[in-house]
Amino acid sequence: MKLAILGSGQIVMDFLTIAKDLPDTELVSMFGIEAERVKMEGLANTYGVGKVFTDYKEVLNDPECDTIYVGLPNHLHYTFTKQALENGKHVICEKPFTIKSAELIELKELAESKKLILVEAITTRYLSNYLAIKEQIPQLGDLKIIECNYSQYSSRYDAFKKGEVLPAFSPKAGGGALMDINIYNIHFVVGILGKPDSVKYLANVERGIDTSGILLLDYPGCKVVCIGAKDSAAPIRSMIQGDKGSVVLNGPPNLCNSFDVNMNGQASQSMDKKVHPHRMYEEFREFARMIDKMDLAKAKDMLEQSQVVMEIAEEALAGAGIVLG
Repeated sequence: MKLAILGSGQIVMDFLTIAKDLPDTELVSMFGIEAERVKMEGLANTYGVGKVFTDYKEVLNDPECDTIYVGLPNHLHYTFTKQALENGKHVICEKPFTIKSAELIELKELAESKKLILVEAITTRYLSNYLAIKEQIPQLGDLKIIECNYSQYSSRYDAFKKGEVLPAFSPKAGGGALMDINIYNIHFVVGILGKPDSVKYLANVERGIDTSGILLLDYPGCKVVCIGAKDSAAPIRSMIQGDKGSVVLNGPPNLCNSFDVNMNGQASQSMDKKVHPHRMYEEFREFARMIDKMDLAKAKDMLEQSQVVMEIAEEALAGAGIVLG
Protein backbone atom coordinates (compact mmCIF):
# COMPACT_ATOMS: atom_id res chain seq x y z
CA MET A 1 0.00 0.00 0.00
CA LYS A 2 1.54 3.27 -1.17
CA LEU A 3 -0.11 5.85 1.04
CA ALA A 4 -0.78 9.58 0.78
CA ILE A 5 -1.89 11.07 4.10
CA LEU A 6 -4.35 13.95 4.16
CA GLY A 7 -4.09 16.14 7.27
CA SER A 8 -1.66 16.59 10.12
CA GLY A 9 -3.95 16.60 13.15
CA GLN A 10 -4.02 14.38 16.20
CA ILE A 11 -5.28 11.24 14.45
CA VAL A 12 -2.62 11.50 11.73
CA MET A 13 0.17 12.04 14.22
CA ASP A 14 -1.08 9.03 16.16
CA PHE A 15 -0.96 6.90 13.01
CA LEU A 16 2.55 8.07 12.11
CA THR A 17 3.93 6.67 15.36
CA ILE A 18 3.16 3.10 14.25
CA ALA A 19 3.88 3.40 10.52
CA LYS A 20 7.30 1.85 11.08
CA ASP A 21 5.58 -1.33 12.29
CA LEU A 22 3.67 -1.71 9.02
CA PRO A 23 6.08 -3.23 6.47
CA ASP A 24 3.38 -3.40 3.78
CA THR A 25 2.72 0.36 3.97
CA GLU A 26 4.89 2.96 2.28
CA LEU A 27 4.38 6.62 3.28
CA VAL A 28 4.51 8.36 -0.09
CA SER A 29 3.29 11.85 0.82
CA MET A 30 1.43 14.19 3.15
CA PHE A 31 -1.10 16.87 2.18
CA GLY A 32 -2.40 19.90 4.05
CA ILE A 33 -2.93 23.64 3.87
CA GLU A 34 0.00 25.98 3.27
CA ALA A 35 -0.14 27.22 6.87
CA GLU A 36 0.70 23.66 8.01
CA ARG A 37 3.63 23.16 5.64
CA VAL A 38 6.38 23.59 8.24
CA LYS A 39 4.63 21.22 10.61
CA MET A 40 4.14 18.63 7.85
CA GLU A 41 7.75 18.89 6.72
CA GLY A 42 8.85 18.23 10.28
CA LEU A 43 6.59 15.18 10.50
CA ALA A 44 7.79 13.98 7.11
CA ASN A 45 11.41 14.19 8.21
CA THR A 46 10.70 12.42 11.48
CA TYR A 47 8.63 9.57 10.07
CA GLY A 48 10.09 9.10 6.62
CA VAL A 49 7.27 10.49 4.50
CA GLY A 50 8.45 10.99 0.93
CA LYS A 51 6.84 14.28 -0.09
CA VAL A 52 4.74 17.16 1.22
CA PHE A 53 1.97 18.73 -0.90
CA THR A 54 -0.37 21.67 -0.38
CA ASP A 55 -2.15 21.18 -3.73
CA TYR A 56 -4.50 18.19 -3.70
CA LYS A 57 -4.24 17.84 -7.47
CA GLU A 58 -0.56 16.99 -7.06
CA VAL A 59 -1.47 14.21 -4.64
CA LEU A 60 -4.08 12.79 -7.01
CA ASN A 61 -1.72 12.98 -10.01
CA ASP A 62 1.16 11.30 -8.19
CA PRO A 63 1.70 7.86 -9.82
CA GLU A 64 3.64 6.67 -6.76
CA CYS A 65 0.48 6.80 -4.62
CA ASP A 66 -2.25 4.15 -4.87
CA THR A 67 -4.14 4.86 -1.63
CA ILE A 68 -5.41 8.01 0.11
CA TYR A 69 -5.83 8.17 3.89
CA VAL A 70 -8.35 10.91 4.70
CA GLY A 71 -7.51 12.23 8.16
CA LEU A 72 -9.23 15.61 7.72
CA PRO A 73 -12.12 17.16 9.71
CA ASN A 74 -15.46 15.34 9.33
CA HIS A 75 -17.10 17.76 6.89
CA LEU A 76 -14.26 17.31 4.38
CA HIS A 77 -14.42 13.50 4.21
CA TYR A 78 -16.96 13.28 1.41
CA THR A 79 -15.38 15.76 -1.00
CA PHE A 80 -11.80 14.55 -0.65
CA THR A 81 -12.80 10.88 -0.78
CA LYS A 82 -14.90 11.42 -3.90
CA GLN A 83 -12.06 13.16 -5.72
CA ALA A 84 -9.66 10.38 -4.77
CA LEU A 85 -11.98 7.67 -6.08
CA GLU A 86 -12.61 9.62 -9.28
CA ASN A 87 -8.85 9.64 -9.81
CA GLY A 88 -8.48 5.89 -9.34
CA LYS A 89 -7.15 5.85 -5.77
CA HIS A 90 -8.19 3.45 -3.03
CA VAL A 91 -9.42 5.31 0.07
CA ILE A 92 -9.18 4.82 3.82
CA CYS A 93 -11.44 7.44 5.38
CA GLU A 94 -11.42 8.31 9.06
CA LYS A 95 -14.61 7.97 11.08
CA PRO A 96 -17.29 9.13 10.83
CA PHE A 97 -17.29 8.22 7.15
CA THR A 98 -19.48 11.13 6.05
CA ILE A 99 -21.98 13.54 7.57
CA LYS A 100 -24.95 12.23 5.56
CA SER A 101 -25.75 8.62 4.70
CA ALA A 102 -26.57 9.60 1.10
CA GLU A 103 -22.98 10.77 0.71
CA LEU A 104 -21.67 7.40 1.83
CA ILE A 105 -24.02 5.55 -0.53
CA GLU A 106 -22.74 7.68 -3.42
CA LEU A 107 -19.11 6.99 -2.50
CA LYS A 108 -19.83 3.27 -2.10
CA GLU A 109 -21.38 3.08 -5.56
CA LEU A 110 -18.50 5.05 -7.07
CA ALA A 111 -15.91 2.73 -5.50
CA GLU A 112 -17.80 -0.34 -6.72
CA SER A 113 -18.06 1.01 -10.27
CA LYS A 114 -14.30 1.63 -10.36
CA LYS A 115 -13.40 -1.59 -8.49
CA LEU A 116 -11.56 0.35 -5.79
CA ILE A 117 -11.17 -0.39 -2.09
CA LEU A 118 -13.08 2.05 0.11
CA VAL A 119 -13.09 1.54 3.89
CA GLU A 120 -13.73 3.45 7.08
CA ALA A 121 -10.89 3.73 9.58
CA ILE A 122 -12.74 2.51 12.66
CA THR A 123 -10.34 0.69 14.95
CA THR A 124 -12.97 -1.21 16.95
CA ARG A 125 -13.94 -3.53 14.10
CA TYR A 126 -10.40 -4.82 13.52
CA LEU A 127 -9.16 -5.28 17.08
CA SER A 128 -8.50 -8.87 18.15
CA ASN A 129 -10.19 -8.29 21.49
CA TYR A 130 -13.38 -7.10 19.78
CA LEU A 131 -13.38 -10.16 17.53
CA ALA A 132 -12.82 -12.29 20.64
CA ILE A 133 -15.77 -10.61 22.38
CA LYS A 134 -17.97 -11.48 19.40
CA GLU A 135 -16.89 -15.11 19.73
CA GLN A 136 -18.10 -15.09 23.35
CA ILE A 137 -21.61 -13.86 22.44
CA PRO A 138 -23.25 -17.27 21.79
CA GLN A 139 -22.44 -18.58 25.26
CA LEU A 140 -24.10 -15.56 26.90
CA GLY A 141 -27.51 -16.93 25.89
CA ASP A 142 -30.25 -14.56 24.78
CA LEU A 143 -28.91 -11.01 24.84
CA LYS A 144 -31.01 -8.65 26.94
CA ILE A 145 -29.08 -5.44 27.58
CA ILE A 146 -26.05 -3.70 26.07
CA GLU A 147 -24.71 -0.56 27.70
CA CYS A 148 -21.81 1.45 26.30
CA ASN A 149 -20.51 4.55 28.06
CA TYR A 150 -17.74 6.52 26.38
CA SER A 151 -17.61 9.77 28.34
CA GLN A 152 -14.43 11.81 28.10
CA TYR A 153 -14.21 15.48 28.99
CA SER A 154 -12.85 17.43 26.05
CA SER A 155 -10.31 20.18 26.56
CA ARG A 156 -12.03 21.89 23.61
CA TYR A 157 -15.22 22.12 25.65
CA ASP A 158 -13.62 24.78 27.85
CA ALA A 159 -12.98 26.89 24.75
CA PHE A 160 -16.52 26.17 23.52
CA LYS A 161 -18.00 27.50 26.76
CA LYS A 162 -15.98 30.69 26.27
CA GLY A 163 -17.40 31.17 22.77
CA GLU A 164 -14.59 29.66 20.68
CA VAL A 165 -16.07 26.99 18.39
CA LEU A 166 -13.46 24.50 17.21
CA PRO A 167 -14.29 21.68 14.73
CA ALA A 168 -15.02 19.22 17.56
CA PHE A 169 -18.06 21.30 18.55
CA SER A 170 -18.93 22.86 15.21
CA PRO A 171 -22.20 21.85 13.51
CA LYS A 172 -20.78 23.04 10.18
CA ALA A 173 -17.71 20.83 10.60
CA GLY A 174 -19.77 17.79 11.56
CA GLY A 175 -18.72 17.80 15.20
CA GLY A 176 -20.49 16.80 18.38
CA ALA A 177 -20.46 13.87 20.77
CA LEU A 178 -22.44 11.47 18.61
CA MET A 179 -20.23 11.85 15.53
CA ASP A 180 -17.06 11.68 17.59
CA ILE A 181 -16.86 9.16 20.43
CA ASN A 182 -20.37 7.70 20.28
CA ILE A 183 -19.65 6.45 16.74
CA TYR A 184 -17.35 3.87 18.33
CA ASN A 185 -20.18 2.70 20.57
CA ILE A 186 -22.53 2.38 17.60
CA HIS A 187 -20.02 0.32 15.64
CA PHE A 188 -19.45 -1.86 18.70
CA VAL A 189 -23.17 -2.64 18.89
CA VAL A 190 -23.96 -2.90 15.16
CA GLY A 191 -21.08 -5.34 14.73
CA ILE A 192 -22.89 -7.64 17.16
CA LEU A 193 -26.59 -7.04 16.53
CA GLY A 194 -26.85 -5.38 13.12
CA LYS A 195 -29.46 -2.76 12.31
CA PRO A 196 -31.91 -1.82 15.11
CA ASP A 197 -35.67 -1.61 14.81
CA SER A 198 -35.75 1.95 16.16
CA VAL A 199 -33.44 4.80 17.12
CA LYS A 200 -33.85 7.64 19.60
CA TYR A 201 -31.28 10.21 20.69
CA LEU A 202 -31.62 12.19 23.91
CA ALA A 203 -29.03 14.91 23.49
CA ASN A 204 -27.69 17.79 25.55
CA VAL A 205 -27.60 20.48 22.87
CA GLU A 206 -25.68 23.74 23.18
CA ARG A 207 -25.58 26.22 20.31
CA GLY A 208 -26.85 23.65 17.85
CA ILE A 209 -24.45 20.82 18.72
CA ASP A 210 -24.68 17.82 21.02
CA THR A 211 -22.06 18.05 23.75
CA SER A 212 -23.30 14.74 25.18
CA GLY A 213 -26.20 12.38 24.73
CA ILE A 214 -27.86 9.02 25.25
CA LEU A 215 -28.62 6.95 22.15
CA LEU A 216 -31.34 4.30 22.54
CA LEU A 217 -31.38 1.38 20.09
CA ASP A 218 -34.22 -1.12 20.15
CA TYR A 219 -33.66 -4.71 19.00
CA PRO A 220 -36.01 -7.68 19.32
CA GLY A 221 -35.50 -8.91 22.87
CA CYS A 222 -32.50 -6.64 23.50
CA LYS A 223 -32.30 -2.99 24.53
CA VAL A 224 -29.20 -0.89 23.95
CA VAL A 225 -27.94 2.32 25.51
CA CYS A 226 -24.98 4.17 23.97
CA ILE A 227 -23.73 7.12 26.01
CA GLY A 228 -21.26 9.57 24.53
CA ALA A 229 -20.12 12.69 26.38
CA LYS A 230 -17.56 15.39 25.69
CA ASP A 231 -18.85 17.75 28.37
CA SER A 232 -18.38 15.37 31.32
CA ALA A 233 -16.41 12.29 32.29
CA ALA A 234 -17.17 8.90 33.82
CA PRO A 235 -15.64 5.41 33.95
CA ILE A 236 -15.49 4.17 30.35
CA ARG A 237 -16.78 0.66 29.76
CA SER A 238 -19.22 -1.44 27.77
CA MET A 239 -21.38 -4.29 29.08
CA ILE A 240 -23.16 -7.04 27.17
CA GLN A 241 -25.73 -8.90 29.25
CA GLY A 242 -27.36 -12.22 28.34
CA ASP A 243 -29.51 -14.60 30.37
CA LYS A 244 -26.50 -16.94 30.84
CA GLY A 245 -23.71 -14.45 31.42
CA SER A 246 -22.14 -11.13 30.56
CA VAL A 247 -19.07 -9.53 29.02
CA VAL A 248 -17.54 -6.33 30.38
CA LEU A 249 -15.16 -4.39 28.16
CA ASN A 250 -12.71 -2.40 30.25
CA GLY A 251 -12.09 0.99 28.65
CA PRO A 252 -13.26 2.50 25.37
CA PRO A 253 -14.36 0.42 22.37
CA ASN A 254 -11.76 1.99 20.09
CA LEU A 255 -9.03 0.43 22.28
CA CYS A 256 -10.57 -2.85 23.50
CA ASN A 257 -7.65 -3.37 25.85
CA SER A 258 -9.15 -6.26 27.82
CA PHE A 259 -12.47 -7.75 28.80
CA ASP A 260 -14.03 -9.94 31.46
CA VAL A 261 -16.37 -12.86 30.85
CA ASN A 262 -18.85 -13.53 33.66
CA MET A 263 -20.94 -16.69 33.35
CA ASN A 264 -23.79 -17.14 35.81
CA GLY A 265 -22.54 -18.84 38.96
CA GLN A 266 -18.90 -18.95 37.80
CA ALA A 267 -15.81 -16.94 38.60
CA SER A 268 -15.02 -14.03 36.28
CA GLN A 269 -12.45 -14.72 33.58
CA SER A 270 -10.23 -11.89 32.28
CA MET A 271 -9.11 -12.01 28.67
CA ASP A 272 -6.72 -10.02 26.48
CA LYS A 273 -6.09 -11.11 22.88
CA LYS A 274 -4.49 -7.97 21.46
CA VAL A 275 -1.55 -8.47 19.12
CA HIS A 276 -0.05 -4.96 19.24
CA PRO A 277 -0.11 -2.20 21.87
CA HIS A 278 -1.30 0.45 19.40
CA ARG A 279 -4.98 0.50 18.48
CA MET A 280 -4.41 1.41 14.80
CA TYR A 281 -2.00 -1.40 13.97
CA GLU A 282 -4.53 -4.12 13.22
CA GLU A 283 -6.80 -1.99 11.04
CA PHE A 284 -3.97 -0.67 8.86
CA ARG A 285 -2.45 -4.11 8.56
CA GLU A 286 -5.82 -5.34 7.25
CA PHE A 287 -6.23 -2.30 4.96
CA ALA A 288 -2.87 -3.10 3.35
CA ARG A 289 -3.90 -6.74 2.89
CA MET A 290 -7.25 -5.80 1.32
CA ILE A 291 -5.58 -3.46 -1.15
CA ASP A 292 -2.73 -5.84 -1.97
CA LYS A 293 -5.15 -8.73 -2.59
CA MET A 294 -7.90 -6.49 -4.04
CA ASP A 295 -10.32 -8.05 -1.57
CA LEU A 296 -13.39 -6.20 -2.79
CA ALA A 297 -15.71 -8.63 -1.00
CA LYS A 298 -14.23 -7.80 2.41
CA ALA A 299 -14.33 -4.08 1.64
CA LYS A 300 -17.99 -4.37 0.64
CA ASP A 301 -18.81 -6.16 3.89
CA MET A 302 -17.10 -3.43 5.89
CA LEU A 303 -18.93 -0.74 3.92
CA GLU A 304 -22.31 -2.30 4.64
CA GLN A 305 -21.80 -1.94 8.38
CA SER A 306 -20.51 1.61 7.96
CA GLN A 307 -23.68 2.43 6.04
CA VAL A 308 -25.89 1.07 8.84
CA VAL A 309 -23.94 3.15 11.36
CA MET A 310 -24.33 6.28 9.24
CA GLU A 311 -28.07 5.68 8.91
CA ILE A 312 -28.38 5.33 12.69
CA ALA A 313 -26.38 8.52 13.29
CA GLU A 314 -28.41 10.46 10.74
CA GLU A 315 -31.72 9.33 12.22
CA ALA A 316 -30.50 10.11 15.74
CA LEU A 317 -29.36 13.62 14.88
CA ALA A 318 -32.55 14.39 12.95
CA GLY A 319 -34.66 13.25 15.89
CA ALA A 320 -32.70 15.57 18.19
CA GLY A 321 -33.06 18.49 15.81
CA ILE A 322 -29.32 18.71 15.09
CA VAL A 323 -28.25 19.76 11.60
CA LEU A 324 -24.66 19.19 10.51
CA GLY A 325 -22.80 20.56 7.52
